[in-house]
Amino acid sequence: QVQLVESGGGLVQPGGSLTLSCRASGRSLSSYAAAWFRQAPGTEREFVAAVDAAGGNTDYTASVKGRFTINRDNTNNLVSLQMNSLKPEDSGVYYCAARYSTTHHMGVLSWWYNTWGQGTQVTVSS
Repeated sequence: QVQLVESGGGLVQPGGSLTLSCRASGRSLSSYAAAWFRQAPGTEREFVAAVDAAGGNTDYTASVKGRFTINRDNTNNLVSLQMNSLKPEDSGVYYCAARYSTTHHMGVLSWWYNTWGQGTQVTVSS
């Protein structure tokens, strides 16, 4: 079973940038689809971005398209989320998720993923 640890969260002003990292251990991440979800207080966890195991396909929720980029480095067992032009509504706890997948499929629903990190807080505020 793979374990995931997120890092890179923090406080940033509106319009700023942050890069989140998700480092995997225990097994190679190269056969896992991966995704980022976020959750603000009092709301449900929502899909942000996903990438298939090979890294050739990505998907984003509409509100972050053009601002966020998900990347993976299978050599270093790493998935990152580059976030630009951040808005206050991007604030929340960001979670990395993964699921073993030998296809190009990548889920956009939280129940599809069976491995989760502990989350990292992102706060966008002036």
